[in-house]
Amino acid sequence: MGEWVEIAGPDGAFKAYVARPAGKPKAAVVAVQEIFGVNKVMRGKADWMAREGFLAVAPELFWRIKPGIDLTDQTEAEWKQAIDYMNQLDKNAAVKDVQASLTWARGQGVGKAGVMGYCMGGYIAFLAACRTDSDATVAYHGGGIHTALDEAGKIKKPVMLHNPMKDGFIPVEALNTIRETLKSNPLAIVHEYAEQDHAFTREGGAHYDEAAKQLADGRTIAFFNKNLA
Repeated sequence: MGEWVEIAGPDGAFKAYVARPAGKPKAAVVAVQEIFGVNKVMRGKADWMAREGFLAVAPELFWRIKPGIDLTDQTEAEWKQAIDYMNQLDKNAAVKDVQASLTWARGQGVGKAGVMGYCMGGYIAFLAACRTDSDATVAYHGGGIHTALDEAGKIKKPVMLHNPMKDGFIPVEALNTIRETLKSNPLAIVHEYAEQDHAFTREGGAHYDEAAKQLADGRTIAFFNKNLA
């Protein structure tokens, strides 16, 4: 369903996986990777967006460290490597790559373009909502968002967060802070999943929950259809 393209960023060119819908795209979505690179799961998220009628672009954010990183969440060694890449990643530079991906997507003949990110990518998506021209942004279990709430005043377009309340990587106190900080912002929607753990929407993952994923994904599609299409 997809292809790899090269996108010109502020610090150099990087690759992105692109999935195109069968007909004319109703908008574009930049899909921001987890710590495992643009792997099979992440490409699957882009393919899903394409099936829903969106042009999907998944930029390879680890390219400054090492191009072509493609890990799974199935072995301890891969987890260790993925966390190392995450720690090396310049998150501010990654947000600029997301902006370059939005610009590239708009050059493909679409009107609006949004951002959707998972885990590490959820944090970068939140930063993108504050710093880029994303028309609508969704973050799934974004680790670290609570550390960036001082930028929330920069949000100019709609944002949706999917927060599992039994997240083993994000303290419940941090999730409570996110809710309380954003509840007065009419552009922000925070969905909480009381019984879910981190990455409950990652197919094949240890905490995957089909029903909760369907609920969250349905909300995402309705949100993008309203704000992008």
